[in-house]
Amino acid sequence: MAMEQTSFDKGDLLACARGELFGPGNAQLPEPPMLMMDRITEISADGGPHGKGHVVAEFDIHPDLWFFACHFPGNPIMPGCLGLDGLWQLTGFNLGWRGWLGRGYALGVGEVKLTGMVRPDRKLLTYRVDFTKAVQTRRLTMGVADGTVEADGELIYQVKDMKVALSES
Repeated sequence: MAMEQTSFDKGDLLACARGELFGPGNAQLPEPPMLMMDRITEISADGGPHGKGHVVAEFDIHPDLWFFACHFPGNPIMPGCLGLDGLWQLTGFNLGWRGWLGRGYALGVGEVKLTGMVRPDRKLLTYRVDFTKAVQTRRLTMGVADGTVEADGELIYQVKDMKVALSES
């Protein structure tokens, strides 16, 4: 399946969360409610501004999403860390989609800028992940990427140097 399919619907993403998309022991997405996207609309191993790969995904915002009830009561806002986690999820997904083996985990991020908020009246988040490096050696499988999150077309989050690795152990 690696690199044949270039878009994924919610059913595909849930299959990935169950370990069915890339095979047991390989990259998985979290299950809802921590799954932070509803569909992947584009994915590549050589696209994006650096020619190293990219992912574009969308997340439908509804006022009844779980985090609005608790963050913060009377002033509901999506936690910025969930947007960052969505970007990490997509970075790891791209590595698994390439056919690279191992379970994904976030290693860090160099810079995060939050310039807007996701409130219950927003309708759509758009994630963009652009790889600056994708490395697979005998000892290391890792992606390094920059990312953005837009809410209804407005840029609200920017990250630089996200790092996600795959490990077979």
